[in-house]
Amino acid sequence: MKIGTVLHIELNNPKTKKNDKYRCKVIEINEHSLIIDYPINEITNKTAFLPKGRYFSVSYIGDDEAVYQFTSNITAKIRLNVPALAIEKPNKENIQRIQRREFVRIEATVDVAIHSIDQTFSPFVTVTSDISGGGLSIIAPHNHKLIIGDIVDTWITLLMHENRYQYINVRTEVVFIKTLKNSIELVSLKFIELDKLSQQGIIRFCFEKQREARQKELR
Repeated sequence: MKIGTVLHIELNNPKTKKNDKYRCKVIEINEHSLIIDYPINEITNKTAFLPKGRYFSVSYIGDDEAVYQFTSNITAKIRLNVPALAIEKPNKENIQRIQRREFVRIEATVDVAIHSIDQTFSPFVTVTSDISGGGLSIIAPHNHKLIIGDIVDTWITLLMHENRYQYINVRTEVVFIKTLKNSIELVSLKFIELDKLSQQGIIRFCFEKQREARQKELR
């Protein structure tokens, strides 16, 4: 973890019995604390005032492309150039490595639109078969014009927590085309130009879908 790392915070809301989700950024690090800017609620995009002393879950993406998680709490308000908070810095042994970002692929139906960057085919809308932090597979329409090596503009609509939508535009490369038994073609696309915030959104979407699947298995 370093200065500038984006942290995702989950704190249980006693009124709704659900976890409220926030994002913030590490702006300083000292021996005992991580200094963060004020968290932003991921649903309302408004600054949140979290209660001091209550424990919450924190996750972030490390330099090795893995997702890490630990438990912390707010210990103090800090006066810097911007309003800031100190949260308890975890010991290394208390940080849990959750997953490798580029290898986590989940089966999910996500709306996507594919556009040619050189106008060689008309744009089309379809859905994904699976998605990960490194790319996705789409169900291609009949007589599509995609070939391996094509670079296309891809628009992705993610349905996030609490029915909030995140829209992502990314340039992708066609890396594999597979014909299924029912003659449907599956086209695999690799992200080649994806900003950090969008990539974190996709990782978070995958993480939430995995957690939902695990919860259903336990019911």
